[in-house]
Amino acid sequence: MTSRVYRLHSTLELPLEDAYDFFEDPDLPPEIADVDITRRNNTLIVSAVAKDDSMSKYTPTAQLKASVTENRVYEEDPEEMGPPGAASTGSAGGGPQWGTLEEEEEEIESELVEYACFKGDRETVLQNTALQYAMFEVLCEVAKVAEKGTLTAIAAVDGELQAVRIVDGEEHPASINVVEDPADEDEEEGVNWRDNEFIS
Repeated sequence: MTSRVYRLHSTLELPLEDAYDFFEDPDLPPEIADVDITRRNNTLIVSAVAKDDSMSKYTPTAQLKASVTENRVYEEDPEEMGPPGAASTGSAGGGPQWGTLEEEEEEIESELVEYACFKGDRETVLQNTALQYAMFEVLCEVAKVAEKGTLTAIAAVDGELQAVRIVDGEEHPASINVVEDPADEDEEEGVNWRDNEFIS
């Protein structure tokens, strides 16, 4: 029986360098022999290489897709330092001392770091059907090394529905709630396009 992923939502972020390190030697499911990593401008694509030789080379295998963005990372969190100039003291006359304020404010060390952002729903993050569930398992491993973001999903494994929830690198218990969509009461009053005398 084929396992499938039905619902998936991801907000995972990790430094691009960490993503490359992870895919250098990942613990892959048995169906996947290897992964190919391609970067096209600001998009990172991780494609599954099937272990099964009988799979047609024209069959697109599942792939993970991440956008690459730059974030400024500060050595010391500016929010922890309080508002700018909080440590400065005003003059006895009550007027601002601009020179003093500039001297007391220090430049916070920072650098631009590229991040791989696996963000969106299933069609955005996990594409193609062949090896889809195996590649979803790889995404779950990525979620466990990502310090920031959430991965939630509903998958069918051997005919059983399973819920997955990983938050900031840690697995959390998850459950599936079945809800009924509200019935559309105005449905009968709408135009029946299939049986309309004005449309030939």
